[in-house]
Amino acid sequence: MTDLILSVDVGAPAGTTWLALTDWTRQGEWMLGTEVEVTAGNGRSVGSRLSAFTGVAGIGFTDTMEITSWEPPVRCAVRHLGSFVQGTGVFQVVPKGATRSTFVWAEHLRLPFGPLGRLGWPLVRPAFALGVRQSLRRFARFAENYSVGGDE
Repeated sequence: MTDLILSVDVGAPAGTTWLALTDWTRQGEWMLGTEVEVTAGNGRSVGSRLSAFTGVAGIGFTDTMEITSWEPPVRCAVRHLGSFVQGTGVFQVVPKGATRSTFVWAEHLRLPFGPLGRLGWPLVRPAFALGVRQSLRRFARFAENYSVGGDE
């Protein structure tokens, strides 16, 4: 298992940051190369399932998740159910006053490919973290300009 915890400060109140974060079908607007859909439930309750495809030109992988904790507007936890991505993830919004918040993205993942994955992770981790950091910067801009339904 490996942990990855990254955060970004957002110039938006916690409630707005939460709504932007959990607008699953718009996640592709800020997360690099990823499209998300709600596949079961309403996407806003424990037991709802999400499917996230990450890749380019149809080449990539699908990460299937189940929401295991739903605590608006501060915390959502998921369990990764796929054969490639397994483990848990937590999306947390920390209020920082009336107009600011911090989004914390934490993953506790079982690496794919067994021993080969464990050996390769130190090489892959910096690029993976760089992509997540870039996505988080994009998320901050997305949340700061967020409007429900995409009417920006």
